[in-house]
Amino acid sequence: MQHRIIVLGAGYTGAIAAGRLAKRLRREDVAITLVNAEPDFVERVRMHELAVGRPLAPRPFSEMFAGTGVELRLAKVTGVDVDRRTVAVVDADGAEELEYDSLVYALGSGWNDQGVPGTAEHAHEIAGRAGALRLREDLARLAAGQSVVVVGGGLTGVEAATEIAEARPDLDVALAARGALGDWLSDKGRRHLRKVFGDLGITAHEHAAVTAVEADRVTTADGTSLPAAVTVWTTGFAVHPIARATTLEVGDTGQIVVDGTMRSVSHPDVYAIGDAALVAGPGDKPLRMSCASGVPTAWQAADAIAGRLTGGKVPNVPVRYFNQCISLGRKDGLIQYVTADDRSVRAALTGRVAALYKELICKGAAWAVANPTLGMPSRRRPVTRQPAAAPEQAPAPAEAAPAPAEARATA
Repeated sequence: MQHRIIVLGAGYTGAIAAGRLAKRLRREDVAITLVNAEPDFVERVRMHELAVGRPLAPRPFSEMFAGTGVELRLAKVTGVDVDRRTVAVVDADGAEELEYDSLVYALGSGWNDQGVPGTAEHAHEIAGRAGALRLREDLARLAAGQSVVVVGGGLTGVEAATEIAEARPDLDVALAARGALGDWLSDKGRRHLRKVFGDLGITAHEHAAVTAVEADRVTTADGTSLPAAVTVWTTGFAVHPIARATTLEVGDTGQIVVDGTMRSVSHPDVYAIGDAALVAGPGDKPLRMSCASGVPTAWQAADAIAGRLTGGKVPNVPVRYFNQCISLGRKDGLIQYVTADDRSVRAALTGRVAALYKELICKGAAWAVANPTLGMPSRRRPVTRQPAAAPEQAPAPAEAAPAPAEARATA
């Protein structure tokens, strides 16, 4: 019998993990099924571009995984029973249960309205394609001089505000941040961000936590009312709720607690990657939800599964950060260099060169998904079908140990 591997979710991490498993394991030994609700890949890091009307190239999974041995199952995941080792799905033909021997949980995250009144009813999100397309429609309907307020001063908020302001200079674009604008950046990074905001005419409302959203305005904690014909909510992400409904050990955020190989600490036949995983990085700090964190976890999980199934080496490479890549419209950018645990250092790259750097990072991530088995040596070994053992103790983060180039987070 083949060892059945199911990968849930085909975002950056799930798609890469499925392709890497196909390259590491023999088809006669394993059956790899990739479950996803949509037939093509969504470049999540470009949703702010989609929202202002820029077309994105279609990337159908049927072409990506042609000839790899990965079976694509177009269905929505409705539940996981990790004790019975089954996944409940619904597709055009109805409901079904899929059985697995190893599960890779990569359902990712969606927007987080933080429970602020009126957000769900009146605000837009760009955590996914459907939200970005709805925002695109509403932005297109705005007349010159109307106001757009982006709530959230993190990477997503900054990219959304600058993209909208550059594409629609006729609009009154503002950003409301809980803290100071770019307060996580170096001095050089903050100066450049403020300069770009000034050049694009974006108003920054600092130390302005939004406490309510209405159809035509947002209200901040001090009672200030900011006019908003369109509100874009970017205050962070929330993981898919399915994991919390299982017997998996999860953290306060609902992320699955894993060891250094991305293996669940409570269920050894389950691996979690990307935003769905609670991963300890350098300094024992949880990795932030991002493509930069997710891709190395996909590599780690796929190689660990292959190693355990074939009796080979099980890698355990600490994930560390090198920089944060921020697009500031199409013509400008900011590359903020950081420590291993994601704290800004003095060095930063700005301007057109930084924009090109960020574009290369985005294209590279999409290429890795679109070509899941290319550029990687084949090391297929026969599966020994050993039963799952108890999870290994996660080692202490090794900050001093250099990670292989492919395991390093860069954006």
